[in-house]
Amino acid sequence: MATAVKVSDDLFAKAKIQSKVFKRSISGQIEYWAKIGQMIEENPDLPLPFLQEILVGREQIKSGQGTPYVFGEGE
Repeated sequence: MATAVKVSDDLFAKAKIQSKVFKRSISGQIEYWAKIGQMIEENPDLPLPFLQEILVGREQIKSGQGTPYVFGEGE
């Protein structure tokens, strides 16, 4: 369900640039930033690159390009 949200002109302008670089829609870029921000707040001890790698890994699994990690496997 889509909901309209007001954002500052500055945030919109920055999202517009980043969305072109990363081939996302402007709303997709802002959603990505929100997801990263939420992950950082929930996991303040984890570095940003690690959290980004988690997101990439999830998408790889969804697209069939990887295998899920099973804790305790391979030990």
